[in-house]
Amino acid sequence: MTWSETSNREFKSLKKAIGSKSNVSSLAETCVCFANAQGGTLVIGIEDRDTNPPPKQKIDIVKMNKVVARLRNLTNGVGFVNPQIHKHENGGEYFSLRILPSTRVIATTSSGKVLIRVTDNCYAVGSEELTDLAAEKNAFQWELVVRSMKLDKADQTQIEFFISNILRSERASEFIRNKSTKEILEFYQLISEDGFLTNLGVLWLGSPTQRARLSYPVTFQYLVYNNNYDKIREKKWHFHLHNPMQLLLEIEKEAVELTYSTELSNGLFRDTVLNYPKEVIRELLVNAIAHKRYTTSGDIFLEVYPDRIVLTNPGSLPLGITKNNILHERNPRNPHIIKTLHDLKLMEGEGSGYDLIYEKLSRDAKRLPVIESTFSKTTVTVYSTIIDEEAISVIDYINNYYILNQKENITLGIIAMEKKILSTQLSKKLQLNQEDKLKYWIRKLLEKGIIISRGEKKATEYLLNPEVFSQAKLNLKPSLKTIEPHKLKALIVEDLKYNDLSKMVDIQERLKEALPNDIQKIVYKMVESGELVTTGAKKNRTYGIPKKNK
Repeated sequence: MTWSETSNREFKSLKKAIGSKSNVSSLAETCVCFANAQGGTLVIGIEDRDTNPPPKQKIDIVKMNKVVARLRNLTNGVGFVNPQIHKHENGGEYFSLRILPSTRVIATTSSGKVLIRVTDNCYAVGSEELTDLAAEKNAFQWELVVRSMKLDKADQTQIEFFISNILRSERASEFIRNKSTKEILEFYQLISEDGFLTNLGVLWLGSPTQRARLSYPVTFQYLVYNNNYDKIREKKWHFHLHNPMQLLLEIEKEAVELTYSTELSNGLFRDTVLNYPKEVIRELLVNAIAHKRYTTSGDIFLEVYPDRIVLTNPGSLPLGITKNNILHERNPRNPHIIKTLHDLKLMEGEGSGYDLIYEKLSRDAKRLPVIESTFSKTTVTVYSTIIDEEAISVIDYINNYYILNQKENITLGIIAMEKKILSTQLSKKLQLNQEDKLKYWIRKLLEKGIIISRGEKKATEYLLNPEVFSQAKLNLKPSLKTIEPHKLKALIVEDLKYNDLSKMVDIQERLKEALPNDIQKIVYKMVESGELVTTGAKKNRTYGIPKKNK
């Protein structure tokens, strides 16, 4: 058997479980993490960053059982399936231990620690988050709750709709295509082994009356407002007529205001830009359905204003996901809904989809989404306004001559809009908690000469490489934001020659196209070197050129 590490599977060295350097308490914490999420498998006997056990490694059954017994003693509310020993083709042995999701209680270590698995990391749950975790416990298991309703009571047209669309999708493997209808529905967790519909099955295959009996099925409101915040149009979906795919397509058909575009002056490659990229709208809508907390009452709202759209979903973001890590972390609340939406080609990936949203908005020189989450709701705001039309010309030109991946497109879009950005600021916008991770986002842009860097370490700045665009005839206007430090210094000297003693704010106002922080840093350095003199103190301080230099 060949294993690979995923969000619900983790490898641990045998030394971690058995021997003088063992740390079974750490393994217990991993078990608690899995139990508080959606379960998982602990694979013991494979070293970190490897997928195979050492060739001569053997598992002692007695010692293995002692480890499992110790794990049971070190955890509360964690369900274990008896371990299994595996023999790799290289001859080495290892064992796996399956941890069940704790559906009724919050799992803890024997010392009282509460942890949860998010992507491939364990996070401690603070006391203030326990209420969220308790709410998530029901939400995580909602999909698989079995109803007292046999498959033959479902809507046959909905069954045919689901099966035909799955089989038409190229994401359905031969493994799926060779299955019977009942086997396909079982695979996607729409029915139990006994042929009873699950909650997920009712959502996809039920009649309107059957969907209405679910605790909180999908209900949706589409609202349009004018400049005075008066509601000028609304459309509601409250009668449970559609399965998730039909509902999504119906909303997209009805939301004509989201197809409007903005005219641009004739650039190099395009004349119009959609106010909201269609891929962004699709991801926002499908995310709302996929990540909805189905144990919480409330409609999904999509509100359309003249300059923005606001999507509101009942319930908070999944535990461990915040507005500051949503670009990277994955913790699906409804993994089986997500699987069906992905295989029906309604989602690009099985994650949050925010990487695609970031890419499309960056390529259109628009603000990144604004996300706010509370216990009762999550809102996502996307603005239609183009920040910088020149940036679109730059981005289009680069994508016409270079093949960029998603990370590079997001990074390029941010730099093109900012003109110049510090590495620390770029890391923050990309939600990178370590600056050394930034190299994976910018390395090829630097290697291809699309961007250049200035400075060192935390003072490193990134900006577009002017040489790339010198022959492009894009008619780009020079910006003092990207001016080299020695040239900005000369400009400050010229400014003070004409205006004599000036406050910092006055210098910054006269040279307002330059970044205020750049002006401030250069002025301070010039004072330290004696190239400028000061009078007054604090708010009244003025700067000027020494008389001997005039």
